[in-house]
Amino acid sequence: MPDFAVHFFICNIFISIGIGIISIVRHLLKKYVSARILYYLWFFVLGLMTVPFLPADIFRLLPGLSSNHLSQTGLMDMSARPLFTDPGSIFTEANDFAVSVSSRTSLIPLFLLILWISGMAVISFFTLRSFSRRRILEKSALPVQNPQVQDLYKKCCSELKIKKAVPVYSTAFLASPYAAGLLKPRIYLPIQLISDFSPAELRFILLHELQHCRQKDTFISFLMPLTGILYWFNPLVWYALRKIQCDREIACDSAVLQLLKPSDHHAYGNTLIDYAEKISHFPYTAGISGSKSQMESRILNIIHFQRDTKISRLRGGAVLTILACLFVFSAPALAFPGSPQYGEAYFPEHMDHISVVDLRDIFGDYDGSFVLYDSGQNTWTVYHPHNAAKRISPNSTYKIYDALLGLESGIITPGSTGMVWDGKDQPFHSWEADQTLDSAMKNSVNWYFQSIDSQLGFHSISSFLQKIQYGNQQLGSDIRLYWTDGALKISPFEQVDLLRKLNENQFHFSSEHIQTVKASILQSASPRSVLYGKTGTDRIDGKDISGWFIGFIESPDHVYYFATNIQNTASASGSKAAEITASALSKLKIPY
Repeated sequence: MPDFAVHFFICNIFISIGIGIISIVRHLLKKYVSARILYYLWFFVLGLMTVPFLPADIFRLLPGLSSNHLSQTGLMDMSARPLFTDPGSIFTEANDFAVSVSSRTSLIPLFLLILWISGMAVISFFTLRSFSRRRILEKSALPVQNPQVQDLYKKCCSELKIKKAVPVYSTAFLASPYAAGLLKPRIYLPIQLISDFSPAELRFILLHELQHCRQKDTFISFLMPLTGILYWFNPLVWYALRKIQCDREIACDSAVLQLLKPSDHHAYGNTLIDYAEKISHFPYTAGISGSKSQMESRILNIIHFQRDTKISRLRGGAVLTILACLFVFSAPALAFPGSPQYGEAYFPEHMDHISVVDLRDIFGDYDGSFVLYDSGQNTWTVYHPHNAAKRISPNSTYKIYDALLGLESGIITPGSTGMVWDGKDQPFHSWEADQTLDSAMKNSVNWYFQSIDSQLGFHSISSFLQKIQYGNQQLGSDIRLYWTDGALKISPFEQVDLLRKLNENQFHFSSEHIQTVKASILQSASPRSVLYGKTGTDRIDGKDISGWFIGFIESPDHVYYFATNIQNTASASGSKAAEITASALSKLKIPY
């Protein structure tokens, strides 16, 4: 929850920018599109303000998993390939050293969360009090029985082509008419308006309130106070809500003016002026009255009113279409990514010939995924594709690329990869010694790779991540922990695709550096194949909650790239992921 608070406050920056953009667009187009279109522009802001509360998965399309490419084939037929008879022994060198990190929440996100909730509680109190007062008033209202009013009401419904009647009530405790009701809207009139009965004035009012109901403005009236509660701290949101309320009334006025004769426009304006001082005490209700500034805008709209034309409607449709595309494009960036372990879904491009296998007997109680890519046949074999597309903290598997960056930057060289231990206590005995790249990779020595990172700095690492397109390419704020603290994330699919690009040197790095990195993750070699691999473990509060084993197998005719990730509340380690990988490869009859 504190993570969401930080995410939410960051999203407010982009929402504020969105409000500014809509305000500018509205100002530039006010002479060229209808009042209704100007009102609709604000709907994109309201929609954008709902996105931070939605999970990112809602916006994630998973290409490659359509029925044309994905086949539920069970185990692939690989009987022609030799089976390795002892799947576990070959992985004895896959050492798994992981340092536990704390899951304790930072005080700043917690403070933001408490502040936000406290503000919502205060605003909710005043909003509910207002709604309670309105509810008491509405209970005192009675259905309008006046025959003249009923006849006029029917004529107004006919003018607006409203077939489903909207109940009309009157009460002595109301100064200004309004429409309210989420699912079953009603119109409430002051009893004095009925007793004085001015047909022209009452017609204008009924047309206005019926137009609100026809255009579902009562639903927007429900969303606006909810938005005010959630975004109580953002002054631009309050500005947007005032503008929405004003534009809603102007749009409704314009719709009524479309029905009226030009000679009636002056009388309609006078009706608005008569109610200018009879402001409803209930915020966000859809009524004919409003604040002084709103009344000024509405009167000016009546004075300068021009009927909609076909061209203005086409312009309005084009504007809404463009903004809808921008909304669809930008909304996923504001969605909540979820827990630190899981991020957005990602599939590499050009994934064809995918087969799904059932490895539940191997994974047992572990959640997770297994991905295998056969470069010789260009085929993918996947267990649990949904999990395989989720970005997760890479943990120590990232050290493969950290080593490559260290070599490319000259911090270490193929002939001199040694680093001297500074004598400080380390969590594992094997770390308390001078290291080479081979020993640091074998024992997953954090301080070795942290030394590389500290010499490189944020900019160099960030540029490298972008160049090789490593996962979400995020560093976070701690250069020592970005590959294990949830900032940097990568999906199993991406792991496999990146290993392929590394082995084929699609990054155009030094071939000697590529070979040096490969040598450091060598697991075993035989006349028929060579196995490379690296483990990774996410250890939180002493519990292993996520385990990785990634690598590839080189044989004379094929190169098999694989990535296994397992998830659990405990015991999900990199070494366990290596065991599961061995069993999966054996079951799939992959020679290694």
